[in-house]
Amino acid sequence: MCGRYVMARAVGDLVAEAGAEADEALELRRSWNIAPTADVPIVLERLVEDRQVRQIHVARWGLVPPWAKDTSVGVRAFNARSETVLEKPTFRAAVKARRCAVPAEGYYEWKKEGSSKRPFYVHPGDGSLIFFAGLYEWWKDPSRADGEPGQWLLSTSVLTAPAPAPDSPDPALAELGQLHDRMPVPMDRATMGAWLDPRDKDAATLVERVRAGAYGPASGWRLREVAPAVGNVRNNGPELTDPLPGLF
Repeated sequence: MCGRYVMARAVGDLVAEAGAEADEALELRRSWNIAPTADVPIVLERLVEDRQVRQIHVARWGLVPPWAKDTSVGVRAFNARSETVLEKPTFRAAVKARRCAVPAEGYYEWKKEGSSKRPFYVHPGDGSLIFFAGLYEWWKDPSRADGEPGQWLLSTSVLTAPAPAPDSPDPALAELGQLHDRMPVPMDRATMGAWLDPRDKDAATLVERVRAGAYGPASGWRLREVAPAVGNVRNNGPELTDPLPGLF
C-alpha cells in the first residue's frame, strides 16, 4: 500500500506550508504519479549552531541504510510498518535520529474486489498538503571517490499503520477502512513538530504519538475513484486524479 502518490506543488508553496527553508537551487519535479525509487521532497530539522532549522531536501523514495552494500535494499523499503519500525534493522537507527515528513497532495490506493482492483485517489478535502511521518538516511556509495558527485544518497521511507475500522462511526474513516487495511501515517502540525525534533531521542513514544494521532488528519480525507491509467508509472499528468469517466 501507499505505492504511488501525488506531489505537484511549487517549491514556494511547499516552503510556506511546511514552515521550512530551502536552498535557492532546489528543484522539485512536479508529479501526479510518484512511484518508489523516484525523487521526492522531504522536510527535516537539523541543529545548526545550536539553532533548530527546518529544511526541505530531495530524497530517493526507498530507504537505503548506511550498512547496505548497494541501493537495491531501498526498492523494498519505501514503506515502514510502524508496529515493527523500532526493531527492523533497516529502520531502527533512522527512527531514533533521522525522522522526517514526506509531503503529498494525496495518494493512490487500490481496492480489491474479488480478482479485480479499482484505483482511488485519497486526498484532503480542503486541498491542503498531507505530511506523512517518514524516516531518512544517508548512504555512501563505496564505488565513488570522496567528493565525487553522487557519492552520497539521501533516501526516505513512509510509516504505515492499520487503517480505521470499516464500520467506524466517522463516515470518512469508515470509507478509508473499506478501501484497504493499511494507510500511510499523516501528522497534524503539532505532531509533526515533535516528530521532526532532532533533540528528542525517545523514538518509542514518538512512534506511538504519530500512530495515535493519525486518524485526526485522515478524517478530513476524501476518496475519488480514478482511471486505471494511474497503474502505469509512465502516465503522469493532472488528469490522473480526475474522477473516473462515467461515474457522474
